[in-house]
This record gives sequence, C-alpha cells and structure tokens, in this order.
Amino acid sequence: MATKRAVNNLLALAVLSVIVQRPMHRYEIAATLRAHGKDRDMDIKWGSLYTVVQNMAKAGFLEVIGSERDGARPERVIYRITDAGRAEMADWTRELLAAPEPEHHRFTAGLSILAVLPPDEVVVLLGTRIAALAQTIATTRAELAELTLPRLFLVESEFGLAMLEAEANWARSLRDELVAGTFEGLERWRQWHVDGMPAERIPELGERGND
Repeated sequence: MATKRAVNNLLALAVLSVIVQRPMHRYEIAATLRAHGKDRDMDIKWGSLYTVVQNMAKAGFLEVIGSERDGARPERVIYRITDAGRAEMADWTRELLAAPEPEHHRFTAGLSILAVLPPDEVVVLLGTRIAALAQTIATTRAELAELTLPRLFLVESEFGLAMLEAEANWARSLRDELVAGTFEGLERWRQWHVDGMPAERIPELGERGND
C-alpha cells in the first residue's frame, strides 16, 4: 500500500530529485526539470509548481536560504533540500521501485469497452495504433543511441521503450487473432453489430461466455 505522504504529488519528488544538486529558485527548478526531461517520466502539471514548492517548505522538505533579484524582475526565493527532504526522496523512490500500484491507462479504458465497436473496425484501429507505436519506438531508439549519458541515467527511458514494444507486440497479437478469426467469441461479437447489442449486460473483458 502506498504511503500517505505530506505532499502526495509526483512533482514534489521530481523537485527533490533536481534541487538535491544545489539550491535553486522556482524558475531554475522548472528549467532543470525540463532539461532533464522529467515531464516525460512523470505527470507534471507546471501550473502547480509554486504550490508544490510552498507545501514542501511547510512540510520541512525544503527551506529558504535567501533570495535574489534580476533587474526589474520579481524577487526570487532560493530553496535548498533539508535532511527530511533527502529522507523523503529516498523513501519515496524505494516505494516506487518496490511496490507495484494499479495505473490507469487510456488504452485499457478503450479495451474495456471494445465490444461497442465491430471487430473489423477494431482491426483497423489496432493497425493505426501499431503503426504509431512503431514510429515512436523507432524515434526513441534513435534518441537513446545518440545519448552519451551513463546507463544509470537512462534506465527510465529503457523501461519506457520496453513498455512500448510490449504494447505493440500485444496489440499486434490481438489484431492477428481478429484477422485470423481465432479470437474467442468473434462471431457472436460480429453478430451483435448486425442484430443489435444484447439487452443484458455485455460480458466484460476477462469474463468467458458460452458460445
């Protein structure tokens, strides 16, 4: 079970992961996060950065050590990580690595109501998805090949690539079953879109009906 945290927003962990390098003001935090590509690894909502930083300071994970002003720009408050912040960062990272949690995926949502579309249309849509995934996979591979960072700083990209490849392979397998006619219940599914959907509850994915 996930720990209930004082600031339960992955943006907070992203902030800790960069501010541990050196004290920063919020604008520098945002610029560093973008430079490190953290918005690709985490669901970052940039508009909430100010609130997250303020809440982390209230929780004792960050502390103000000064401020600076650049010309007529507003004063910028400089923060640094505290010992409590370092401990929170390490504990949160341990949890994310060791404890799997259900993660909602838009593709899963679509699959859960697959029956509302006729199977022939699903074949076409899966083909479109597979082609898009293939392009993303090729681009990701090329980007990784050009990077000279130590592998330690690339493992999240490797994982992302592996997940894309696994999704593409699974989608391709499903499409192939539909094309070959070996998908269980395919003819009943197809007939639903001729006669109309049944009045009773449509069996959800994972439930096995009687053909």
